[in-house]
Formats: sequence, C-alpha cells, structure tokens
Amino acid sequence: MKTQSHFSLNKSQRNGILCFWVLIVVVFVGICYQDVVFPIKETALPNQGQAQLIQQQIDSLKEAKTKKVFKIYPFNPNFITEYKGYTLGMSVVEIEKLHAYRKKEQWINSIEDFKKVTQVSDSLLHKISPYFKFPDWVKENRTKKEKITHSLPNHLKKDLNQASEEDLISVKGIGETLAKRIMRYKLRIGGFIDDSQIKDVYGLGYEAEENLLNRFTVKDKKKPVLIDLNTATVLQLTEIPYFDYELARSIVNYRKLNEKISSFEELIKIDGFPGHKIDRIQLYLTLE
Repeated sequence: MKTQSHFSLNKSQRNGILCFWVLIVVVFVGICYQDVVFPIKETALPNQGQAQLIQQQIDSLKEAKTKKVFKIYPFNPNFITEYKGYTLGMSVVEIEKLHAYRKKEQWINSIEDFKKVTQVSDSLLHKISPYFKFPDWVKENRTKKEKITHSLPNHLKKDLNQASEEDLISVKGIGETLAKRIMRYKLRIGGFIDDSQIKDVYGLGYEAEENLLNRFTVKDKKKPVLIDLNTATVLQLTEIPYFDYELARSIVNYRKLNEKISSFEELIKIDGFPGHKIDRIQLYLTLE
C-alpha cells in the first residue's frame, strides 16, 4: 500500500502559503515606512514665557474662585467672637488674648487699648479699626471740649419732632444737607421717641449732635407698642427701624436654636447685629 507524504502539498495549499508570506511582507514593509507615508505632526509647545503666563492666569482663576469677601459692619471690639475674629483676619492667639482680657471684666475703650491687649499687627489694625464702634458714653468721655457749651433747660428747649428744616439749619454744625437727612430719618422711623436716636443720622458729628440737643429735645415721648423678642415673627421684627428682613430672620433662627433669648446683650452674638445701637433698639422691644 502506497502512503502519501505529510510534506506533499497540492496546488491550492501551495498558493495559500505563498499568499500568506506575501501578506506578511506587505505588513512588515508598511510598518517600516509608516512614518514616511504618514508623518506624525508634533504639537508646538509654548515657550517658557507663555507657560508662565498661562500658569498665572490659572492661579488667579483659582484664587478668585476660592477667595471669600467678607463685608465688615461697625462693631464693638469688646464682643469679637472666634468666628468674627477669624473673618477679620485675627490669629487664634490674638483672639484668645482678647477673650482672656474680657474674662477679667475689663473693657477695651480705644484703638490703643485693642492694640495693647491683642498685639495685632499695625496693618490689620489699620484695616479694621475704622469699623470700631464704642458705646456712646465712651465716645463722650474721650471727647473733651475746651470751651463750655451752654445748654438750655429742658422746659426751654423746642420739641425735636416739631423742628423745621430751617430750625435745624440754624444749629451750628448742621447745614442744609444734614438738616434734610434729619428730617428724612425722622419720617422713616415714625418720629423720634428718644434723644439718643439722633445719633443714627448719617454724617452727624458729635459736636453738631451736642449743639442740636442743647436746643432741642423729644418732649412728647410716645412709647411704641413693644414687640416681644421671644414670640415675634420675622415680619413683626422688620417693623423695628433698625432691623431689615435678613437680620430679623437671623434673630428668629437664633431664638429657635437656643429656645429663647434671655437678655438684649445676647443679641450681640448674632453676626451682623448692630450692637452699638442696642440702647435704641431696646426702645422697641421687650423680653417676656
């Protein structure tokens, strides 16, 4: 019996092997010459100056995104909380020095006192000191007059609520602009109920205020309907001349968080509360 060799191939098999080797050769040649046929385009890289400019733009965008701007309102430096001190730029050590000083029942009554106690930098002090708002009695004690100011007895003074614009202009230190502001403010709050409210007129200096109260006073002191701070709604609190909607809402939220408000001084803990006006604010409120 005649057997067929394993290495003998027919014509079709030989043609298939030939095509396979031709294909391998074509692929090999294509790989070798692909850079010539299809050259890779290199992306031009920015030079060092352009790279620095791009990086600066990226850094400025990041800084603008992360940086928070805190608006500073007038405040009494004796009541700076940890959060308030942080937003002002004070360090932890400076805040702790202030709190330790206050725990001794000692008060800061001037910018110099604040600097001495906290030892803040001159640059930070220069930034925040214009917003210091000390109690009125402190301001009055600091301002000593060389000349004696003569004040009329109360029964000879005119009613501040009845004063005309011309009456106000006749007071030394009060011109037409300030007289108009006083008249507008009187209308906005529904009339003065206490002499101390004249302090809230923007731009009225201490000397002009003193000259005014030497000749005028609130004679018909009509007491407003007092609003209970522990039961009032946000809308009721906005009826008080010193509260806007945001502050009224903050007060109600603080009351809910702490169950009740025990004293008017406690309101100073609320961020943005005008603590320097608390004596006038109390004219409209009660705590029950």
